[in-house]
Amino acid sequence: MADKELTRVRGRFVEKISKALIKQLLDDLLEDRLLNDGETDSVLEDNTGKADMARCLIDMVRKKGDKASRKMLEHLNKRDPTLFSELGLTDTATPAPQKQQGWSNTLVTTTDSFWNEKRNSKDIYSVSDCSLKSRVALLITNRNFSDTKLTRKGAEKDEENMEKLLRSLNYEVVKYNDLTAERINEALRNFKEHPKLSNTDSVFVVIMSHGKREFVLGVNHSNEKPDEFPIDNIYKYLGPQECPALMNKPKIIIIQACRGGSLYPSWV
Repeated sequence: MADKELTRVRGRFVEKISKALIKQLLDDLLEDRLLNDGETDSVLEDNTGKADMARCLIDMVRKKGDKASRKMLEHLNKRDPTLFSELGLTDTATPAPQKQQGWSNTLVTTTDSFWNEKRNSKDIYSVSDCSLKSRVALLITNRNFSDTKLTRKGAEKDEENMEKLLRSLNYEVVKYNDLTAERINEALRNFKEHPKLSNTDSVFVVIMSHGKREFVLGVNHSNEKPDEFPIDNIYKYLGPQECPALMNKPKIIIIQACRGGSLYPSWV
């Protein structure tokens, strides 16, 4: 931690730093908004000697934590690399903050050796080449609602990424957009009759919309006239009585929707 580095070199820093360098560091930290005008004035005006100014500066900065301490060390290295080295500091002591990792839509595939090892394990659900070719998934995305205040902006990107993921896992994707509750129900009924279900090893059902507890909302929903699809219908249609082709096969159900609360903006 950079604040601990400042503590470690405090004595030699006070001894070796010049008054001109103190002023330069104060200007740098003021520009970074890590110190304010009052703090910089305090270092220069409340201390008569150079050593007291140096003590005040280094103590003030290290008490502000790692970020402020790291920036001071960076400025010190830039302003006076010789002093920076004499204090026993190195660039590794003040690492630049790592860039925040962005979103990646690249699927990292497993190695052949790992895949074959897992396929041959008795503890792993069996997957055959035939079943891989018969995989099928249902993807329903509601973006545009009759009430435009409910429009799910950005839902098309979620749909795109989910479809890409499912296809990369060898699932044929049966896709629907902007369905009422009745048509969501109809899509589930049709899906349970899909010819590939008898040979597939698993299925995905993904529904992305607004929702409330126990329901997914259709695109015609309003407070006055609810348009609600019961989530339990998914289990009914894909269960052994309605869909014997999926008996004892994994069924992965993903619902991206809120589960209650107000759907409409309100003043608080």
